[in-house]
Amino acid sequence: MARAIWSGAISFGLVTVPVKLYPAISRKSVRFNQLDSRTNSRVRQRRVNSQGDEVPYDQIVKGYEVSKDTYVVVTDEELAALAPKSSRMIEITDFVSEADIDPVFYDSAYYLVPDELARKSYMLLTQAMSESGRVAIASFVMRTKQYLAAVRTVGDALMMSTMVYPDEIVPGDEIPGLEPPEAIEVTEAELAMASALIDSLTSEFDPEKYQDLHRQQVLELVEAKAVGQEYTAEFPAFDDNDDVIDLLAALEASVNAAKASKAAKASKAAKASKAAKASEAVSNIGEGDGEITARSA
Repeated sequence: MARAIWSGAISFGLVTVPVKLYPAISRKSVRFNQLDSRTNSRVRQRRVNSQGDEVPYDQIVKGYEVSKDTYVVVTDEELAALAPKSSRMIEITDFVSEADIDPVFYDSAYYLVPDELARKSYMLLTQAMSESGRVAIASFVMRTKQYLAAVRTVGDALMMSTMVYPDEIVPGDEIPGLEPPEAIEVTEAELAMASALIDSLTSEFDPEKYQDLHRQQVLELVEAKAVGQEYTAEFPAFDDNDDVIDLLAALEASVNAAKASKAAKASKAAKASKAAKASEAVSNIGEGDGEITARSA
């Protein structure tokens, strides 16, 4: 059962809508503990300084490294004095087009759930935003940190995504290999074939198609070992050939493979549909005076 992690209100002009914040994402990962291989007992972590001495918890302070091995110590009281003022308001400041927000700005997602007495104002805001096609940009404070956030409609609900600030995004030109390329000629034939490949692989987004296969295999491994069984994972075959291939030929082969795959899927779907109709026809055969009669084609 999901639990609210924050409660407050959406401030929209002179309108306030009391809400609670529920995580919209449940991260799935396989976690392991460190064990002593000799006894399988749990390995505990100890806090030690650079001289190897264990440090009591009450002697640990915060330090910011200003240069190598040089730190400025900052107290909890000093940080508390700078913390943003505690607020229970999600302050909407702007409405923007969702297409104007680069997805790189999005961080964690949450559902905004109205209090029982605020359902009408919540639905009013939701419907108005849905019809406008706009996303609300807001700020709020949670656990002494100030967040930038985007509030948008998802069906009949409001979902809020925290956002990173512009200076937290690493510019592409700072990444090795992403510097502006030298003059590289792309032929019209190559571009046309690449566009054809994109077209052949285009479909509606169906999130159910995508599964975390690695996590599933790790869990299968753990389950098998728990009952004393062997487990062998099956991996797709990869071509390790490092030979340089002709780009246009590779694109053409990819287009043909994509078309063949799509045709096979369409044929399979058609056969399934035909079988379903045949099954429905059999189930709808009329029953006369206790005798079932079937007509042959």
